[in-house]
Amino acid sequence: MEITLSTRVALAAVLGIVAAGGNLLGGYFVVYREWPRKYLQYFLALGAGYMLAVALVEVIPESVKLAGERAFLYVLGGFFLVHLFEHILAQHFHFGEETHTEEVSHHHVRTTVLLGLAIHTFFDGVAIGAGFLVSTWLGVILFFAVFLHKLPEGFTVASMVLASGQSKKSAVRAAGLLGAATLLGVVLTIQLQGQLKYALPISGGVTLYVAATDLLPEVNREPGWRMALLVSIGVASMLILKVIFNI
Repeated sequence: MEITLSTRVALAAVLGIVAAGGNLLGGYFVVYREWPRKYLQYFLALGAGYMLAVALVEVIPESVKLAGERAFLYVLGGFFLVHLFEHILAQHFHFGEETHTEEVSHHHVRTTVLLGLAIHTFFDGVAIGAGFLVSTWLGVILFFAVFLHKLPEGFTVASMVLASGQSKKSAVRAAGLLGAATLLGVVLTIQLQGQLKYALPISGGVTLYVAATDLLPEVNREPGWRMALLVSIGVASMLILKVIFNI
């Protein structure tokens, strides 16, 4: 049975809230629970492979259907938009627990890193919203692609705030801000449905950037075959889902 647009919009809103909760949960674990670093790396590895497959197999081909060959320009624009923001605003962070207090103690550095991550998570929301406007399938697989790196995002920003000497409340609040940026991305994309031919390929470029330049380099820090296997499992899981649902 075909799912109506209004139902897909409602699903986008609900799963946007869930994705935002992932940021908050990641921050919570840094502040109130012991979170072994290896588990964080597992999320990053799975997320990297899954996101690459989603971007290349689903998002970019769907973008071409919507916008023709110009979609590739928008994909490239999305890729370099996040690249620009990260190198201007968030050049002092990496995914993982931040322990270099001297790098994040300055108020300006903390603010710019947080702003850079918030822009990053805003486009997470754009991806979820744009996916559901195309189809339930695309929305769901983009949600999972986003969610797999939501815990590491919240983990990263909360540990950065703690390393700078701020309170636990400030750390959780920073993670919550990332979640709010995700929701804003979902809401604005739904409100601007007429711009879907731009929003989807831009989110595809962002997804490609996050997987290839944010997540994979962090995975490559870890020696051994396990991380490479997890990246492959991430790719395979998306392809298996595609076969199962015959999409």
